[in-house]
Amino acid sequence: MTIIVIAGGLSHERDVSLRSGRRVAQALRDVGREVIEADVNADLIPLIRRTAGAVVVPMLHGGLGEDGALREVFEVLEVPFVGPAGASSRLTFDKSIATSVVRGAGLATPRQIALPHDIFRELGAPALMEGIGAQLGYPLMVKPSRSGSALGVTKVDDPSGLPAALVAAYAYGSVAVIESYLSGTEIAVTVLDEGDGPVALPAVEIRPESGVYDYESRYTAGATRFVTPPDLADDVLAAAGDLAVAVHRELGLRHLSRVDMIVETSGRPVFFEGNVAPGMTETSLAPLAFEAAGRELGEVFAKLVDLARG
Repeated sequence: MTIIVIAGGLSHERDVSLRSGRRVAQALRDVGREVIEADVNADLIPLIRRTAGAVVVPMLHGGLGEDGALREVFEVLEVPFVGPAGASSRLTFDKSIATSVVRGAGLATPRQIALPHDIFRELGAPALMEGIGAQLGYPLMVKPSRSGSALGVTKVDDPSGLPAALVAAYAYGSVAVIESYLSGTEIAVTVLDEGDGPVALPAVEIRPESGVYDYESRYTAGATRFVTPPDLADDVLAAAGDLAVAVHRELGLRHLSRVDMIVETSGRPVFFEGNVAPGMTETSLAPLAFEAAGRELGEVFAKLVDLARG
């Protein structure tokens, strides 16, 4: 069996994807697996079709890697792959739709509104922004509906910052999400399903030096402190794990996901984002969860590859 690790692509997150892909590929080689590393280009489909018994490990972030399109190509080609199916990936990648699904299941989410760029022309930007601010209150979080790695994400403390935040979000897509700011402890819970049902791994607390877990804080060594286990009560951590598993199930995910949440001062965990292709770089959260659980990166992915192959 040959494993094809796909990384790169043409999204804004290409560099992160390449770093994740190289790390996973080497980890799989370290446990004795045969691995080919590939990018997304015209050579990819011929490579997959001529590689007998191939299993694909998509390590693509953003756009094509997480919106379900490439995964649906694998499904049509009947090529096994690690990670959620195309439809579930598309659902999870769109922050506004994923939040609606999670909220509809009775799980805690922030108040949120999704705004296509064109609506400002139709309704008038000043009145619309004033109304949203009055209803949701400040501070707010503004982000692209379909993007990752905190690209285009801005915390807005007062009305004067909202226009620039929307411009930043629209730089990464035609729909922006505005949601109420969640105050509390930010944690990430990786969910792993190796065939016996999804299980929450130890949570990782995120403490960025800048106070905001943005792109630089995510991928600059030393810019963020990660704490495992978080400085939270056992019952709160259990509730966070339960929330992550519930989100994983509601969004129809499989194999591996990461659920990001804020634990409010009351101890209530609140979902704000799901991830179908968690980063695997040296500063990424999922590998820290593997380590805290006593698991090795190569061993985990080798088992998921075997599960995907069936």
